[in-house]
Amino acid sequence: MESPNTTLELARFGARLRFEDLSRDQVRKLKAFFLDWLGSALAGVNEIPVRCILDIARSQGGTPESTLIPGGSGGPCLMAALVNGASSHVVEMDDLHRESILHPAAAVMPALLALAEREHATGRALITSIAVGYETAIRAALGAGTDHYRLWHTTATCGTFGAAAGAASLLKLDPERFAWALGSAGTQAAGLWQFLAEGAMSKQLHAGKAAMNGLLSALLARGGFTGPVRILEGEKGFFRATSENFDEARCLQGLGETFFFERNSLKFHASCGHTHSAIEAAVAAAGKKVIPPDEIREVTVHVYQAALDLLGDVTPETPYEAKFSLPFCLALALTRGRAAPEDFTLDTLRDPALRALMDRVRVISDPRLSSRYPRRWPARVQVVTSRGQRLSGAADYPKGDPENPLTWEEVADKFNGLTRNVLSGTGAQNLIDRISRLEELADTADLLAGIVR
Repeated sequence: MESPNTTLELARFGARLRFEDLSRDQVRKLKAFFLDWLGSALAGVNEIPVRCILDIARSQGGTPESTLIPGGSGGPCLMAALVNGASSHVVEMDDLHRESILHPAAAVMPALLALAEREHATGRALITSIAVGYETAIRAALGAGTDHYRLWHTTATCGTFGAAAGAASLLKLDPERFAWALGSAGTQAAGLWQFLAEGAMSKQLHAGKAAMNGLLSALLARGGFTGPVRILEGEKGFFRATSENFDEARCLQGLGETFFFERNSLKFHASCGHTHSAIEAAVAAAGKKVIPPDEIREVTVHVYQAALDLLGDVTPETPYEAKFSLPFCLALALTRGRAAPEDFTLDTLRDPALRALMDRVRVISDPRLSSRYPRRWPARVQVVTSRGQRLSGAADYPKGDPENPLTWEEVADKFNGLTRNVLSGTGAQNLIDRISRLEELADTADLLAGIVR
């Protein structure tokens, strides 16, 4: 018996999903994801990697079809997807899906907003396409398995499938052309972790290119450009090329009945998601109070092995690298009670007291915690004070996880905090209000009008 055509099954699902198939709660979550993403995109507009990519995009000229969020100008939709993807991934506040080890928004949302503006799609169509894009990206990543993440940046690779699927939904492609779009997406899917070892800017390029390449794939498919329809499961396809423990069945599990995007997390801390449980465990150990650095003798943090695999060799020299440093994030948590965007500065990173404390942080892989990954990303922290007092804290589900979710009001507060330097208070509130009623919007091209410029 021939195995299921995984790629085509995903295409059929994406081609048939309609807004009416989504529950009211699912729509509410998808709007919260969009608001959360837009806040991250606006927060990143002045970061150096984003300005580099924006300069290239502007130099290409072209028809102003979609909003380039950095600068607020118009540009071709492919360039908008590229720039906005980079901007939304740079401050490390975009969302995260734990089990698939994926940041879906940074790859999916830029492609869909750019295309929706160009096509003058309704808010309902945009929401539906986000559901399709998220579900496809998450399922591709679940199918690829945890081994994929060892070398491949899942947001870059599987995010490309999500961007293509969401764009195919917006373009109302039939299942065959939808599958072609996934095929072209898969043959472009790339993104390696070496940048983290060297402190390079590739992570922003990963998100931008995933959005751009996925959108390109759907546009090509609409025009009749064919792609391999077994790109995921084929003998020379994505799963076998990039993973040793892929699981095609996981990719299709409950398709059309279970929506994995409902287990998406929104970040509360401005750092890599693998640091969040450790941050909250440290805050719990300190009794939600701050401890002066010189009153801490030593810190031991127990984490799952995958966190160490990614973060263990990071020696932060820049604020961005500090977002991937467990010792730095633990030092912030204990001495400031938080890891907010404004804490990741050169001055903070060079603070002699914090640097000394970082040297007293010991990170240990715990097999018991590793056995719970990736369903949970747990951490345990023990602090010994200068007086010999022993403090302990634990966290399995940090703030923002689906088991400990942000409310709409908290997402709005996060949005206001991320955008205070680029939007007026009135502008921010207008966007929050518009997105809260996104399903009523007749033309997505009106969404950012008069606010982002």
